[in-house]
Amino acid sequence: MLRTHTCGELRGTDAGREVTLAGWVHTRRDHGDLTFIDLRDRYGLTQIAASAKDSPAAHAALKDVRNEWVLRIAGTVRERPAGTKNAKIPTGDVEVAAATVTVLNPAKTAPFYVNEETPVDESLRWKYRYIDLRRERSRDLMRLRHEIVDHIRRYFVDRGFWEIETTNLIRGDPTGARDFLVPSRYAPGKFWALPQSPQQLKQILIYGGIDKYFQIARAYRDEDPRADRVTEHSQLDVEMAFVEREDVMVLIEDLYTGIIERFSTKPLLQKPWPRLTYEEAMRRYGSDKPDLRFGMEISDLTRAFTGTGFAVVRDAVAAGGVVRGITFEGHFDATRKEIDMVTDVAKQKGAKGLLSFGFAADGVRSPVAKFLSAAETDALRSAAGAKAGDLVLAVAGDEHAASEAIGAVRSHLGEVVRLADTSKHSAVLIHEFPLVERTSDGGWKFTHNPFSGPLTPAEMALLDSDHPERARSSQYDFALDGRETAGGSIRIHQRAMQERIFRQMGIPKEEAARRFGAILHALEYGAPPEGGFAGGIERLVMTLAGTENIREVQAFPKTQTGYDPLLDAPAPISADEMRELGLRVIERP
Repeated sequence: MLRTHTCGELRGTDAGREVTLAGWVHTRRDHGDLTFIDLRDRYGLTQIAASAKDSPAAHAALKDVRNEWVLRIAGTVRERPAGTKNAKIPTGDVEVAAATVTVLNPAKTAPFYVNEETPVDESLRWKYRYIDLRRERSRDLMRLRHEIVDHIRRYFVDRGFWEIETTNLIRGDPTGARDFLVPSRYAPGKFWALPQSPQQLKQILIYGGIDKYFQIARAYRDEDPRADRVTEHSQLDVEMAFVEREDVMVLIEDLYTGIIERFSTKPLLQKPWPRLTYEEAMRRYGSDKPDLRFGMEISDLTRAFTGTGFAVVRDAVAAGGVVRGITFEGHFDATRKEIDMVTDVAKQKGAKGLLSFGFAADGVRSPVAKFLSAAETDALRSAAGAKAGDLVLAVAGDEHAASEAIGAVRSHLGEVVRLADTSKHSAVLIHEFPLVERTSDGGWKFTHNPFSGPLTPAEMALLDSDHPERARSSQYDFALDGRETAGGSIRIHQRAMQERIFRQMGIPKEEAARRFGAILHALEYGAPPEGGFAGGIERLVMTLAGTENIREVQAFPKTQTGYDPLLDAPAPISADEMRELGLRVIERP
């Protein structure tokens, strides 16, 4: 071994011991005949002292070293003189009097400071990730991720689960986001796909009698990255045989409660976790992943506009729509610019516009006040629970769309105005999701995945009614601080029911057999009732660490455009490789 101890290990009880340390130069201080450096490794810092009088060779060797040089130092541990001890670090009571110094590798000047947590451009950090990982914050995030994953593994192993790794080359089927495709050299013109989730494979494991499975799986989606979503991520994947919905939801709550209480300094807002049906979550918060750390619940304002002469609202309600609103306390005097900003948020969710009503002591301030009677404004104020000084924001339209749009405004205000009590964590389970929902072209799609089972057998009959969207599924989601963190369902375990769901999605029986043949065949050979869930590792770690950027908790992140500055990828391949794979590139105009 090149070292006997780490740089975070030595204490006062080690005084007098001969030791050898190895690490990076964190800082260097030259006091003439006495030179100090702080030597750093993953475990911490140790001060090294070299005296021109007592160890001239070591003192001379340290003369030329600079930050980030890699050194091996042998010497004697001694207590620091009175008044020089450093209570801020665990090794602050001691230093090592260097006898020999070996330069293992010099270093160029780093493109940014390692010993200071100064802001650095993200692309530069990812390009020099091997330097960025030496910084304390980056190192702590990697440690936190490791410890959380270790906790998860121990949790499931202790409960009889087997960790099984599924394949990363599968049949492509872009039923969700776009697949990442891999050309086959043995079958030119045909492609593997990287899994968006090991969904079919984990169900097939259960059909094979592996009745408790988990893995930390890699998942890939060819979609635009966002602050909390990237093209490549890790997820906890869990599946169990002979379970019901309540069994899995209890498991989710127990697992994540333990993680939060062990790895966060913030307590849970509520324990046991609140449970909301999808319908209740949308009605109260306009979101299926609500942040419960602040109120501002949605009000139904429809009756306040009964018989209104205001055409925009009248026409929406006459078409079967509703008016949904939130009350923003103490902001009746919001500027037009501020209103326009939140209006854009509502429009991004499909709203045609956003109504605003500022209730002052002397009346209501609103661009549409002239269209409303005094009785209507009084009814509006009462329905919204608004008082003088409050601002009411509202959306008129289809019930789901109006709730979702005003819910987006609520979430936006909670983030921008910092309404949430960030000293606590909000955990909530959402269940009873719709089994299917309309697509923009009038068809149908699944709300979770096409393998989610109905909540009850009676739900399947609703698929043949005029309102298939009323059929409820066995899906459940876990949201942490307003972020979807895990979700799953009880799966379909009968072929006829699975084919009926595919048919609802517009997939004929023959096409379903071609695309999902493996799982459909397996359902005919004794598939048990089963269910499970998946949860994003990065999203969990970033939430507990209090960072808003998911790439911070990945060892080798890519930029927001999916580019890897470290490896300069994606990159072209040679003409020979192209010919071997039977590929050619058609240049875009």
